[in-house]
Amino acid sequence: MIILILLLNNLKIMSNYKKYLFFLSVVAVLFSTNFSAQVKKGQLIDGIAAVIGNEIVLESDIDEQANYAKQQGANVGDKCEFMESILNNKLLIYEAKKDTLIENRTAAIKEMAGSKYNQILGQFPDEKAMLAAYKFRTSYEMKSAIEKIDTDNYYGQQKYARITEKADVTPNEVTDFYNQYKYQLPNVKDEVVLSKISMYPKLSDAHKKEIIAKLNKIKEDIKGGQSFENLARIYSEDEGSAAVGGLYKNINLGQMVKPFEAAALNLQENEISDPVESEFGYHLIQLVKRNGKKYDARHILIKNTPNADEIASTKKELDSIRTLVLEKKMSFKDAAYKFSDDKSNKYSGGIMTNPQDGSDKLEKLSLDPTISYQIAGLKKDDITEPFQQEDQQKRIMLSIVQVNDIIDAHQLELATDYERIKDLALNKKKREIVEKWVNDKIPSVFISIDNKYKDCKFHNNWQKNPVTTAK
Repeated sequence: MIILILLLNNLKIMSNYKKYLFFLSVVAVLFSTNFSAQVKKGQLIDGIAAVIGNEIVLESDIDEQANYAKQQGANVGDKCEFMESILNNKLLIYEAKKDTLIENRTAAIKEMAGSKYNQILGQFPDEKAMLAAYKFRTSYEMKSAIEKIDTDNYYGQQKYARITEKADVTPNEVTDFYNQYKYQLPNVKDEVVLSKISMYPKLSDAHKKEIIAKLNKIKEDIKGGQSFENLARIYSEDEGSAAVGGLYKNINLGQMVKPFEAAALNLQENEISDPVESEFGYHLIQLVKRNGKKYDARHILIKNTPNADEIASTKKELDSIRTLVLEKKMSFKDAAYKFSDDKSNKYSGGIMTNPQDGSDKLEKLSLDPTISYQIAGLKKDDITEPFQQEDQQKRIMLSIVQVNDIIDAHQLELATDYERIKDLALNKKKREIVEKWVNDKIPSVFISIDNKYKDCKFHNNWQKNPVTTAK
């Protein structure tokens, strides 16, 4: 379940996300929050491996962790270690929900579940196809599943942070940790530190007028009796909604880009906007209905896809910026801040960060193939020629990349990798703190574990609570 929670937070990895949702059981989201009160000692409903307080552990949760570990090449002997990992997490969640110092974000998480649902829907021709792919019967079940996992993720993280907030390690503890585990520490793979400047080609005035004229013609056709829905299917370039007539349902305030939302909410129901420009292109928007903080809207999108001349113009501009940096008339950092359109790293001087740990060290094997190809053979401080790539929304952009550092594969050493070793030592201490906290909490919490796990050699005292283990 841990890997599934992480995947839900990364909607970009859609292939893994499908696997995640497939293993979610609708049962998990339909149980009452007072489930523990309904379970008597020695009784567990089929498919339930354990109950911690009023949190449940499904057999499918354990199977998913074991299967994922196998896929990663781990030697999986039995499911006990996965069971214990989930038990620990469920206890954190259960206690977090009672902790008055942890903000209750139920309403915000519920809204975000709807937003994530719509993002996933955008990857399918229609809702029916999406629900079939993820093995859900209704949209309610799928939204509830997303909400349940996001809730668990939030509370588990918050409680872990509360328990370990004062944890720290001294330099001596880092050294001791290294000396004890240096032969077990992972090797560092080939890495690079990179900075990037990206620019979206700007459309010419003539190109913009052409798109606007096309949308105005479509609007006139709708006024003449043709349906917005049919014309969206024909003309809209939004892959997420074109097949369903441009319709987005239950849109939360703040979910869409600002120009879209501002235009949609200024319309009367069934009224159609003039062409509206956003970062994705130009929209023709129809407000279908509004209900409190949610609304339904249709749109027809014509993307702001640049033509060859517009791409060439941006490439020339980037080449001039590259020359300024190479001639030391401007630093790459300043150039990124001034010229880059990539908001993810514009304000950090263009530094590309590792999505796993937030550091600036990127494994070469994990790089985007386009960037990997462009930096091949470059030395430290070299800058690529301008090259074309696509962002996550498949929009064309032009980029240049500077190689700030090249780090060859090596064993971790205190002299060169102190911060990495410190993080490992700190994480070990945090795990020990949480393990002690779990052991201290176990005697005071309702726990019911299926008898099939009675022979598990748990690190914590899950089986030693005399009134909680199922017979």
